[in-house]
Amino acid sequence: MEPDRSEYERRLVEKAQRALVAISLGEDAEALDELMPTARSDETKELVMMLFGECSAMVSTLGDGGSAPVKVQVFDEDGEEVSIDQADPPVRTAVRTLLAEVHGNSEAAQEQVEIALANAAPDEVDSLVLQALRWTIRLSAECLDRDLPVAPWISDAVAD
Repeated sequence: MEPDRSEYERRLVEKAQRALVAISLGEDAEALDELMPTARSDETKELVMMLFGECSAMVSTLGDGGSAPVKVQVFDEDGEEVSIDQADPPVRTAVRTLLAEVHGNSEAAQEQVEIALANAAPDEVDSLVLQALRWTIRLSAECLDRDLPVAPWISDAVAD
């Protein structure tokens, strides 16, 4: 059974890479089509969790393994900083998922994503997925600019 799982994971990585390329080109709809061929599927959950897991690793890298804090800020549509509780539901979910991953609580992160996929409106799910993609792009760019490690599958997707 192991070869089947590794093939499945390889396909997930390829989908995530295509979505990252699409989002970097400003093609949100194409990126969503790549990650959500069947909305709210287990595959979508695994793809989103994979992205948040990599974002968590990059936050840790940027924060020098936790010795230099990384601040997560949430802004409203006017560019004003707001508390997480004042953010739109998909942004709250994204921040909570990322923070749970950063603090090593993958179970809580997965719960956040499962709740969103099961209960959120379709546009809110889209927003959560796009947030994960955008953070992956931004964090990888910051890591690469600082010559910090990035997962090879991400750096391959975001390379110029």
